[in-house]
Amino acid sequence: MERADPRSRRDAYGSRINRTHSPLLAYAVPWATILFASVLPLFPIASAAPIVPPVGLMTLLAWRLVRPGLLPVWAGFPLGMFSDLFSGQPFGSDILLWSLAMIVIEAIETRFPWRSFVQDWLIAVGIVACSILAAACLSGASLGPPLFAALVPQVLLSLMLYPIIARMVSTLDRFRLLRVRILG
Repeated sequence: MERADPRSRRDAYGSRINRTHSPLLAYAVPWATILFASVLPLFPIASAAPIVPPVGLMTLLAWRLVRPGLLPVWAGFPLGMFSDLFSGQPFGSDILLWSLAMIVIEAIETRFPWRSFVQDWLIAVGIVACSILAAACLSGASLGPPLFAALVPQVLLSLMLYPIIARMVSTLDRFRLLRVRILG
């Protein structure tokens, strides 16, 4: 008796057997999206006041909060170093701020392992607001009410933009975990 080809017995959606995650996608997508988001604020808007939020930091926070075990705590150092090259801040400020953000999230995650999206949103916006304020202090600008009033639109835009970034990160996470058929 002749055996039938195993591919002919598949359902309409294809077999789920003999499929695995792509290691390239699984490891590269989070890092590449954070690096791309770090460069993204340079392109669309040229303004005298800082209104574009730190999209790279927000993407890092979204990846860390949406997929908690994916990025190690030390990831803030190299990603912050890349962001320092494009942010215009003194070199080392994003290294410090992104590393501190990762440590703060790790401490919060240890204390409160079960959170909702609203709590993650508040955590991310709190970290971004503190980062914007600290970056303004580290930049060497004269501190005063006009500087802090100029930072308010950036913080408010970060507040409104984080859910969109978190949704994009969750979509990219599904893309990252695509299953590919192993040949052989």
